[in-house]
Amino acid sequence: MVAETTENPRDRRSPRDESRPPSRPGVAAAAAARPGGGIRVPQWLRLRSITWRVLAVNLLALLILAAGLLYLDRYKRSLIASQLDSLAVQGGIFAAALGEAAVISDPLAGQDTLTALARPMVRRLAVPARLRARLFAANGDLIADSKYVGMVRGGVEVAPLATPREDARLLDHLVDAYEWLVRRLPAGESYPPYEDKPSARAADFREAQRALAGEVGRSVRAAPGGELVLSVAVPVQRYKQVLGALMLSVDSAEIEESLRQVRQEIISVFGIVFVITVLLSLWLAGTIARPVRRLAAAAERVRSGHGQAAEIPDLSGRGDEIGNLSAALRDMTRDLWSRMDAIEGFAADVAHEIKNPLSSLRSAVETVARIDNPAQQRRLMAIILDDVQRLDRLISDISDASRLDAELGRAQLSRVDMADLLRTLVEIEQTAAQAGGAPAPRLTLDLPGDRPIVVLGLEGRLAQVFRNLIANAVSFSPPHGTIRVSGRIEDGLARFAVEDEGPGLPPEKIGAIFDRFYSERPRGEKFGTHSGLGLSISKQIVEAHHGRIWAENVERDGAVAGARFVVTLDLAGHG
Repeated sequence: MVAETTENPRDRRSPRDESRPPSRPGVAAAAAARPGGGIRVPQWLRLRSITWRVLAVNLLALLILAAGLLYLDRYKRSLIASQLDSLAVQGGIFAAALGEAAVISDPLAGQDTLTALARPMVRRLAVPARLRARLFAANGDLIADSKYVGMVRGGVEVAPLATPREDARLLDHLVDAYEWLVRRLPAGESYPPYEDKPSARAADFREAQRALAGEVGRSVRAAPGGELVLSVAVPVQRYKQVLGALMLSVDSAEIEESLRQVRQEIISVFGIVFVITVLLSLWLAGTIARPVRRLAAAAERVRSGHGQAAEIPDLSGRGDEIGNLSAALRDMTRDLWSRMDAIEGFAADVAHEIKNPLSSLRSAVETVARIDNPAQQRRLMAIILDDVQRLDRLISDISDASRLDAELGRAQLSRVDMADLLRTLVEIEQTAAQAGGAPAPRLTLDLPGDRPIVVLGLEGRLAQVFRNLIANAVSFSPPHGTIRVSGRIEDGLARFAVEDEGPGLPPEKIGAIFDRFYSERPRGEKFGTHSGLGLSISKQIVEAHHGRIWAENVERDGAVAGARFVVTLDLAGHG
């Protein structure tokens, strides 16, 4: 289907290889250098690097969890409650013993009183249990105090020696530091202050007063040193008569030691988890940051390279987002260099195609200035006019082709009913042929009834494709031939065909007819009326719509009976 052949003599360069070495080995080093010079801080050591952010996120959650576990406030309250319950049980046993063995009855007065025997009993019962016991008479006077040997006033004070502590380990220092910090934070619960009076009375202790009233009293107070003093007072009774109150007190040393041991265990586990978290975070950050740095360096080499394509690392085997990023960058780089090749090739093609009419125009202008024959001058002026018109058509087509990519990339696609579009184009072509008066091929339209064929695209550009195909078929069809335009839905695609009854396509040229500036026109057609960009632009438009276009010969009874151009597009909602 194409008669006049304009071979393009320019040297066709092979496409650039997808992976080329960088043209300047020092580009990466120069890009890595700081603007101010000097030693560059490694990327992973910068505070805004992904490595530090991964570490911060993972360690912050771990630190918050550890701080919450180390606080142990609820656990401490449960220990205090358990200790008070234990003191109440022991106090009940001690009070029962005192009520049986240290009471004297006065038959005349009809009442019982505590005797001096209660004083040594209090010490013997309290000291082994590491408790402090105070015994108050029914009138509130202090009878005995296990802290003193003998009478309370002037007695010898007895205090247990502190348990010798082994050399502090790192873990002990950490616990001490944490406890020092916790003591300086606002307390979650405040306790009344504890005041130790050698000659105290029951009125000084609320729990003792409750015991004298026949109830069990409990209290928790804060000593000046920061530790707690837990007290329980129980009534000393004989036959339901309250003879006094026994108050047992103990400091919070055991509770603090229990908390300390729990904190040591938590810090030990925290240290192990901390090391594991740091190592895993560094590994995780490395699997993210290191390939990202490699991709960034490769992208910098692509940006800074001159005439050479840098290799983008292939990380697609990872199967994650970074692998997808690597594949996208590789595809983008490959398309970038393909686009640059296309631009260079297009510029070379344009220069070649414009040079031909310019050479003819220059020759005609130089000749017309040297001859005086009016007839020859008129012929040369006609040649000049044809060359100018040819240049005008060529420049218009080149301008349209150069704007096409940008337009297709920016335009918003819409739903296009291709059945209506083809009906309109065929009707316009038939009307123009009838108006022309000269014999023209007959156009037939074959569509699937009233069923629409809807695709997503640019209606104007799709119309341009089929106008080019129909015009090409008209130019190659015999005057009374038939051009068949068809459309149907096949295998989930919209398939269109423009078929003529012309001489068909040379088999060796089928693959070249979509090349830029390739032109092979019917015999007898005026030279220069076509730029050779129509089919190339049609292919560009179809591929921008994610479709396909190809040409083939129509054969009947083993002979070529015409040419067929086929276009397939995705249906709306299927692509």
